[in-house]
Amino acid sequence: MACPFFMPVERLDNGTWLHAGRLPLGCGWSGHCTAPGHEGETPSQEELREFCNLGYAERCGRLPQERKWDSVRFAARMVGRDVENGTGARIQIRYVCERGHRPEEHGMLEFDAFEARWVEPHRDGRVQRMAECFLESFLAKKNRQEMTQAEAS
Repeated sequence: MACPFFMPVERLDNGTWLHAGRLPLGCGWSGHCTAPGHEGETPSQEELREFCNLGYAERCGRLPQERKWDSVRFAARMVGRDVENGTGARIQIRYVCERGHRPEEHGMLEFDAFEARWVEPHRDGRVQRMAECFLESFLAKKNRQEMTQAEAS
């Protein structure tokens, strides 16, 4: 679950997470804050590690008291596999925006892998950007798994 006010910009490969692949966006990300009054501020490395990439950041000084969500989580699956080249025609990204550890909003975004475009992007640019980052991490992990399987064959 990532903070709903976090706007990820770039993969953060030098983070200090024990299991970076388990992070809500599939790895650590650097970026900036979009919380009211703090738009564009760049969080410190500690804030990225403790708050931005994880959500439920009650101790974050930028987190507004009045907010719709505390965190956003994602899951993905490939649908409509292309038998000839082994790729998915579409990738479904399910999202849940939570408040108080309960779902407030949920839905599905779909990425057309053949046309390299989102079928319909999320109306909130932050959630859409997080979905894009999650997709990037998902595809990188999938490619690593396929390469490992090919080497084992």
